[in-house]
Amino acid sequence: MKMRYFNNIIETIGDTPLVKLNKVISTNALVLAKVETFNPGNSIKDRMALKMIEDAEKDGRLKPGGVIIEGTSGNTGMGLALVAIQKGYKCIFVLADKQSKEKMDILRAVGAQVEVCPTNVAPDDPRSYYSVSRRLSEEIPNAWFVNQYDNPSNSVAHYETTGPEIWKQTDGKITHLVVGVGTGGTISGTAKYLKEKNPNINIWGIDTYGSVFKKYHETGIFDEKEIYPYVTEGIGEDILPKNVNFSLIDHFEKVSDKDGAIMARRLSTEEGIVVGYSAGSAVAGINQLSNKLNSDHVVVVIFHDHGTRYVAKIFNDDWMKSQGFL
Repeated sequence: MKMRYFNNIIETIGDTPLVKLNKVISTNALVLAKVETFNPGNSIKDRMALKMIEDAEKDGRLKPGGVIIEGTSGNTGMGLALVAIQKGYKCIFVLADKQSKEKMDILRAVGAQVEVCPTNVAPDDPRSYYSVSRRLSEEIPNAWFVNQYDNPSNSVAHYETTGPEIWKQTDGKITHLVVGVGTGGTISGTAKYLKEKNPNINIWGIDTYGSVFKKYHETGIFDEKEIYPYVTEGIGEDILPKNVNFSLIDHFEKVSDKDGAIMARRLSTEEGIVVGYSAGSAVAGINQLSNKLNSDHVVVVIFHDHGTRYVAKIFNDDWMKSQGFL
């Protein structure tokens, strides 16, 4: 027998399993979760972190010994940090203060410097995490600002890996893809690949209340009155990232903070799959749309990240009660 091993941890990114959901679904369609927590950083963001760094190295934006700077809700930072460790870069990550303490602590644990900014400020406010990360990248020598929202390598990573994996794993039988939308890279890259294979595949984006995506998709209007603070992490935006290709998305479904949190807890206790807020929101969205599904359908839903990122929040009864969710 030959020895089988990986040369480093970033070689283990991708090839995550599809797992059937049995108890939390209110449709007779086959619903399969693409469980991205099997990536080494426990989230789907490892895929695009690797791609963005490799592409920046190729075209000289990221130079040896460079400093990687990014505004992140935590998962992209973890992916970037794991790749940076292997390649010898420093990382500075800027997070909004609504992100869980676990996300900040785990980024520090993998050697990153973490800066925290207020959530409830406009994107163009100098205190926002968009503005602070951009400013740091201009001030710090040999720095590279990743900008996952507008960086095309984000979508390309999913076109090259996530889409082909899902097509192969479902033997081309997928009829619906359901994805929580934040930067837009996952849904747009995966959808582009799948629709090239079969243009009839339905692409459903999961949005949250307080985010601009659904109304913009349906009307073409960027409505600032849609924007207000929400506690759901990882999906929804108050900006229009360049990575969201609205033409590839067939429908946006909004899911409330409460419904997303409760479903994440149900996934843990009823399916034994410990996942985060966006996974809960995505499954709740499927149930809201169950009248559009039947037994002939094969639905793939992306489970972005691990529930350990939310132990102090959605998996904490006191926090859930403080939000009025329990």
